[in-house]
Amino acid sequence: MLIAVTSASVAAADDGPGPLGVTAVASVTPLSARVGALFGADKADRLSGNHFCSASVVHSARRNLILTAAHCLADDTDVVFVPGYRDGKAPYGTWTVKKRFLPDGWSRSEDEDSDLAFAVVVPRDGTDGGDGKDIEDVVGGNRFVAGAATGATAVTVTGYPDSREQPISCTNRPSPHSRTQQRIDCPEFTSGTSGSPWINGDREVVGVLGGHEMGGSTPDTSYSVAFRAEAAELYKDAAAEP
Repeated sequence: MLIAVTSASVAAADDGPGPLGVTAVASVTPLSARVGALFGADKADRLSGNHFCSASVVHSARRNLILTAAHCLADDTDVVFVPGYRDGKAPYGTWTVKKRFLPDGWSRSEDEDSDLAFAVVVPRDGTDGGDGKDIEDVVGGNRFVAGAATGATAVTVTGYPDSREQPISCTNRPSPHSRTQQRIDCPEFTSGTSGSPWINGDREVVGVLGGHEMGGSTPDTSYSVAFRAEAAELYKDAAAEP
């Protein structure tokens, strides 16, 4: 059964925009602003060259939720998220991670089939000159969907390689790697792109770069957990967090 968190619509079965399997610098758009980079909180004042994973804003009732890979949030280091990060700048602000949600499978044994995580970020408030808005009020959020058939449509993967200061993006049709994992062929997705969202044409997140081999051992093929019951339950728990 398809579990669509905010919509019962079914993704259009098309192949997405542009040539498939080609990676390029992501354009600056309202949609790409929902994807950002993760940094240690101690690097919040000197962002350039210091990001270590990717993440994206997902829709929730409290409008404060991001999605990434579990291995990106596996330790207790304080973390900030910078949506739309480019060239050392934070065009939509720097957002502090308040609480993380990792699946039991990852917490117990770092099971690659549980390599996804949600995090609640703190609203911008008067303590940092902010305006009290939640992150989704500023950049919007994509719907999180569990139960979508792998390869039903093409998806666009966007993330931040460690060696670059701008996000890259690639559209292709994923395929099953196993019953619990999916894969996509897109070049140049190197270290740092873990946590990159896989977004279909209906602006639904149906994968997150991670899983098998923590996302893949080569830059040309990447993996994601297949979002099923565990992912849906984790989203439910995270979305309920005040």
